[in-house]
This record gives sequence, C-alpha cells and structure tokens, in this order.
Amino acid sequence: MALPTAKAAGPPAATGRAVRVSRGQQPTPSSLTGFQRWAWRTFGPRVAAKEPNIALEENLVKAHIRMRADEYQATVLATTVVVGIGTAVVGVAAGVLFLLSHSVLLGLGLFVLPVVATPLAWVILSGTPASTAKSRGTKIDRKIGPAMSFVSAMASADVNVDQIFKELGRQKIYGEVAEEAAWITRDTELLGVDILTAIRRGAQRTPSKRFQDFLQGVVTTATSGGQLKPYFLLKAEQYEREHKLEIQQRVETMGLLAETFVTVVVAFPLFLVIIIAIFAIIGGGGAFMIEILWGIVLAMIPLSQFGFIFFMYSLAQEMT
Repeated sequence: MALPTAKAAGPPAATGRAVRVSRGQQPTPSSLTGFQRWAWRTFGPRVAAKEPNIALEENLVKAHIRMRADEYQATVLATTVVVGIGTAVVGVAAGVLFLLSHSVLLGLGLFVLPVVATPLAWVILSGTPASTAKSRGTKIDRKIGPAMSFVSAMASADVNVDQIFKELGRQKIYGEVAEEAAWITRDTELLGVDILTAIRRGAQRTPSKRFQDFLQGVVTTATSGGQLKPYFLLKAEQYEREHKLEIQQRVETMGLLAETFVTVVVAFPLFLVIIIAIFAIIGGGGAFMIEILWGIVLAMIPLSQFGFIFFMYSLAQEMT
C-alpha cells in the first residue's frame, strides 16, 4: 500500500501502533501541497460522497503517487475547474480582440478553447495514474534482467532473502526495480511484517507482470520448502535469454524502419515535389500548386522526419 497521507482537514487519528524507524531519523509523512489541500477542503466532501474508486487506488499505488484516491479525485476536479475558468477568461478576451481586428476564424476558435481544454484536462489528469503505472512497469521490465543477475549473485553467496532485497533497493542503477525492492524493505523494517508477507504485498502492488511473477515464485518456492538459490539462478538465465531476444527483435524493427524511412521520408516527398512542380508548369493552377509545394516542404517533410527520429530514439532507449 502507499505511504499514508494526512488529510488537509486535520491531523490523522492515532492508531496506537508503534512504527520503527532508524536511529536518529524522524518519520516524514507524505504531505499535500497548498493547492491539493485547497482542493481537498473545497471538493473533498463531494468526492467522499461517491463510491470508492478501487481501480484508481490501485493505479496510485502502482504509480507510487502518494495520495489517496479521494484526495487525487479532488485535485483532478479542482484542476479541471481552474483550467476551465482560466481558458474561458483568456479565450473570451482574446476572441473579442481578434473579432474586433476582423480575424473572425481565429476569434471563433478562441471561443471554443474552454470547451476543448476543460474535458481534455479532465481526461489527461484522470488517466495520469494509469499511464504512470504502465510507464513504471515498462521501466521495471527493462531493468529486471540485470537486477536478477545481481540477485542471483547475492543468493550464490548465501545471503538471506531480506538482505538481498535490501541491497537491491540500494542499487539505484536498477531504476524502478530498486524502488520496488526498497518498498519491500520498508514493509519489513518500518512496518514490521515478515519478509514473505512483504514480498507478497510487493507482488500485489507492482505494475510489472514479469516482476510480479518473480515475486510470487519466491513466495511459492519458500512456502513449499524449495531452495531459493536455484530459483534465482534459473530466473536470471531466463530473463537474460528474454532480454537477448527482445534486443534482436528491436534491432530488426529498427532495420525495417530505416528502410521505410528511405522510401517514405526521402524518396516519396522528392518524387511528389517533382510531379507537383511539373503540374504547376504545364497544367495551370500555378498558385495553388505552389501552396501545396510549400506545405510539403515546410510541414510534411519536417514532421515525418521528426516522427521517425522520435520513434527510433524511443526504440534505442528501450535497448539501454
């Protein structure tokens, strides 16, 4: 579960349960920002009256967004209202100015701005936890192979399971995998649960299916009386093979995209420009054809090139 956050309306009620922290450290609860506290005070009762959003709660935990579902819903609602009012004021004021300057089309477009911006803000903010959780899952899958090699090396040295996850959580080079391991260590050292329960909770909240299967395998192997060392070694070999296959598939995809780039972005616009130029010379309608040429040169070619560059960069980043 996510770290508890205090309501803006007042301090959390005491539970009477002792929480252990390291010597010399103080507990630091996740606090809301000023805007989030205002959103909770203003829209909290309305959100609390609705049914709990279980899916949102799970996505917030998987995304490591340290807010409750009702707090996040209040923040989304408040942000949407602010965006709606702001775009309405700006759109109406700017639209009137453009209408007075005889820019009718642009002025009418600005009047429509709040109608488009308000639901767009709602959709983007409502989908942020799910998209963030999905992004974390992708990052975990990207680093799970090297992380399992580290785990298998620690297991070969007969290190205890709780110490393995603790050391894995300290290795920031493994990215989100280290973050998941650190939360398992938090459950054991801060919340006082046993290591198998902490691993089981980690399997429930991780956004990565592969890491979830790994954690569930750890629990199953330990509870069934099996040995964890061979299991860790087997999973490290499995993820290494899968990583090599994924790299090979991405390299083949990048090669196919390179051939497509030459055909679609280089050759096709060149032939199109030549054909349109010939039509403009011998077929009449020169002004219209020239506008089409300008559109191809200034819009079609740069956008297609930047699109291919961005896609190739994304594939290259997944290979690192």
